[in-house]
Amino acid sequence: MYQITRAKMLAKDIYLFDVKAQRIADNCLPGQFVIVRSDKDAERIPLTICDYSKEDGTITLVFQVVGAGSLKLSRLNEGDYINDVVGPLGCASKLCDTDIEELKNKSILFVAGGVGAAPVYPQVKWLYQHNIDCDVIIGAKTKELIILEQEMKKVAKNLYITTDDGSYQREGLVTKVIEDLVKNENKHYDLCVAIGPMIMMKFSCLTTKALSIPTIVSLNPIMVDGTGMCGACRVTVGGKVKFACVDGPEFDGHKVDFDEAMKRQQIYKTFEGRAYLKEKEGDTHHGGCGHCGGDF
Repeated sequence: MYQITRAKMLAKDIYLFDVKAQRIADNCLPGQFVIVRSDKDAERIPLTICDYSKEDGTITLVFQVVGAGSLKLSRLNEGDYINDVVGPLGCASKLCDTDIEELKNKSILFVAGGVGAAPVYPQVKWLYQHNIDCDVIIGAKTKELIILEQEMKKVAKNLYITTDDGSYQREGLVTKVIEDLVKNENKHYDLCVAIGPMIMMKFSCLTTKALSIPTIVSLNPIMVDGTGMCGACRVTVGGKVKFACVDGPEFDGHKVDFDEAMKRQQIYKTFEGRAYLKEKEGDTHHGGCGHCGGDF
């Protein structure tokens, strides 16, 4: 059992929990995630580790209510216990494996869409702790859905906020801000890290490719099982089959087949769709979800 030491609503249907999990806090790195189950009968939910403190023995989770499992989780309060928290899982951010001096010579841009600010934050904080500057763009539909603004201001060199409706700071999509920074404000970037909804990452990558900026994306949004068994997060990267939860979640954004991934997510939601994918994908399907007859 894992106690919630802080529970906070960040925006409508978006929650932040600090959870007591000493061993996870001692071993996790930016980019990794955990599998959470609010009680013994709840579904398993993969959640990115937004922050962690070895001193306090806590990890910070930020999640949006999108289904029954996350709704049940959102009803817990400070002092309550989460039944299961398993991790750290997935591969750490590629930045963590890069030479620090090399990173200091790079100009890095982070692009966060909506709840994507949660997995962006620990990477920006990690760079800040290593005396490496970076710029951050946070985008959301409206001002009320902007999260982690104050936290990000403390660790980013420059923070740019944009809203679709123009209700806060800049107006427009994150792609417009990327173009404005490069074309109109004479910014140069050696690397972009974009995290958010699939459609946002797709168009961010189209924008950065046109600007010749290498781009990393995190495919957290397509994960379901989180262990590589269900096959829901199967994706084609550079013509090769990958699974976001075990091979990622980070990939070269310019090599990800976003259209295939988004179409597959819609098909995967139905029994008939899963049967179709099983037949089409053969041995690479991974039917361990229990729906398709695969083995765990």
